[in-house]
Amino acid sequence: MATVGFVSLGCAKNRVDAEMMMYKLREAGHRLIEDAAMADVAVINTCGFIESAKQESINEILELAQLKKEGRIKAIVVTGCLAERYREEIRREIGEVDAVIGIGKNADIAEAVDAALAGRPYEAFPDKLSLPLDGGRVQSTEQHWAYLRIADGCDNCCTYCAIPLIRGRFRSRRMENIIEEAERLAHNGVKELNVIAQDTTRYGEDLYGELKLPQLLRRLCRIDGIRWIRVLYCYPDRLTDELLDTIREEEKIVNYIDLPLQHCDGRILGLMNRRGNKERLLSLLSHIRERIPGVVLRSTLIAGFPTEGDEEFEQLSDFVRQAGFERLGCFAYSQEENTPAALMDGQVDEELKEHRAALINEQAAIRMNAFCEEMIGQVVEVLVDGFDRYAECCYGRSRFDAPEVDPCVFFTAERRPRPGEIVRVKITDHIDCDLTGEMLC
Repeated sequence: MATVGFVSLGCAKNRVDAEMMMYKLREAGHRLIEDAAMADVAVINTCGFIESAKQESINEILELAQLKKEGRIKAIVVTGCLAERYREEIRREIGEVDAVIGIGKNADIAEAVDAALAGRPYEAFPDKLSLPLDGGRVQSTEQHWAYLRIADGCDNCCTYCAIPLIRGRFRSRRMENIIEEAERLAHNGVKELNVIAQDTTRYGEDLYGELKLPQLLRRLCRIDGIRWIRVLYCYPDRLTDELLDTIREEEKIVNYIDLPLQHCDGRILGLMNRRGNKERLLSLLSHIRERIPGVVLRSTLIAGFPTEGDEEFEQLSDFVRQAGFERLGCFAYSQEENTPAALMDGQVDEELKEHRAALINEQAAIRMNAFCEEMIGQVVEVLVDGFDRYAECCYGRSRFDAPEVDPCVFFTAERRPRPGEIVRVKITDHIDCDLTGEMLC
């Protein structure tokens, strides 16, 4: 059978899709290899969320198309959110692409690969709700940590966001299926679970008629072998006291909350189809910190949303100073076709949007460096990820650091710990928001 290499772009949810497709291909007899450029078939699992992500996906397809022209790979299959969103345009514009499938066809990825190898043009776009949420996975992260997707799709319908158009309505997985998958991951050596969905706090509402994330988390904490559980993508309106108490009370759940707020101005949030204002959001953050002492808060913001003027941006900047997020990223608004915000009057100049986002990110870096200063002299647990040959030291992540998005901890050690080992590190300094220290025996 053929060798198949995957390129998976975009978010963690997309990575889980790729892992499930890899499992299907392996079950069909194909051999998976890490480098798509060296494979018979390259599968690009694309992102179509914002303009920069779309361009990254297109560039990746074009690079592989060039390799196909040179005879180095035999076939190209495109799936993921860009394929779901743009469908026929991909094969029409890039003739080297052999197969394009929507996310509802992911379970039949082997069929698409076989058709591509046989030289048969292949396109299929069934109902996006046919996307499988349960099934086997080939873990593509390091062996000691993994993402655990508990739902897919979104019903929040923020006016700037194309996810409901691409992924469909919100769908929770059954709790018993999630627990079974988590147990398999633990059996395979996973120590850290990162719980993900478009909106994790909504988990269970569609299946059980009530919010079930706290109950799910408590059940996950009972699984032997799992040491850390991290909750990502929480929606502020559903951050209940029951959830906060669960995070505080359960030792395995790290005191870290990812809370994408997007903005603080009440009028702008209303245009985004979100609720709240600066005062309410600051009150929420204060309440979280009171309920969970020592919690680390991560957020994302959007600068340059339609009609955002100097006054609204200054309010956002002031909010960032007052909120004191330990982890924060700001993005320039991306005008996405077929979203309500794209049709709004008052679109902000592209250069101004980027400038405003850069200013917020500069503020975020100041706060993150201050947080690093506060950590000097403390001893923290670090989940070891590996050894950096160039820096000649080990590296890993603390409880404060989500994989792939947050800084790392670099440390020296008299003995080299294994990846996946949790060690104690005394923090001595920091470099560009990364902590440095020495492992304690």
